[in-house]
Amino acid sequence: MTAPANPFVGKTYDKYLKRILDIFLAFTLLVMFSPICILTVLAIKLNSKGFFFADVPERIGQDKKRFKMYKFRSMITNAHALLRTDPRFRLLYEEYRKGSYKLKGDPRITAVGKFIRKHSIDEIPQLINVLNGEMSIVGPRAYYPDELEEQQKKYKQTKGLVRRVLSVRPGITGLWQVSGRSEINFDKRIVLDAKYVDHLSLWNDLKIIFKTPLIMITGKGAI
Repeated sequence: MTAPANPFVGKTYDKYLKRILDIFLAFTLLVMFSPICILTVLAIKLNSKGFFFADVPERIGQDKKRFKMYKFRSMITNAHALLRTDPRFRLLYEEYRKGSYKLKGDPRITAVGKFIRKHSIDEIPQLINVLNGEMSIVGPRAYYPDELEEQQKKYKQTKGLVRRVLSVRPGITGLWQVSGRSEINFDKRIVLDAKYVDHLSLWNDLKIIFKTPLIMITGKGAI
């Protein structure tokens, strides 16, 4: 993989301007999406029992720091723990692990959850993570710890790529999200994430940001 044309520009942007842009966009988008958030909370509460935020495990962030990612709940309560511990989901969990930690036709997804996942509405609360400094608007995927461990065993050639990916904040959207989302397996997804890090720039971030609304509207690549 080729290095960025001007690494100094990328580092300067990542250290200063990117964080300013993140704060401005996160605050603006939270205000803009607040009516959608209110409707989503009501729909989740009416559709199924449980808290409107998902009870998901911690993710791996910049420099391997773990953090709690905020997402609207699109599955039954305690879905992630049940997948790993409930005997009823044993075969489903094996399918989950073999499918690069993605499932098609997941029975844990609620009726409301199917819609909000397709249009990425469940991702809106991650703007709180951006304001907290745990995430960026644009960046690599935020992976689960067990996902990274298992996938690196399966794809041993990705270890160097993972180190590069974990050198920056994960993003709400990113290069892999606008290049197929869940249709892309881990080995190809981590290559895209590392490519993003290697060519980090304001221009590349803006291109991804402008592509994201179309992906949200069409739901392309969502499961």
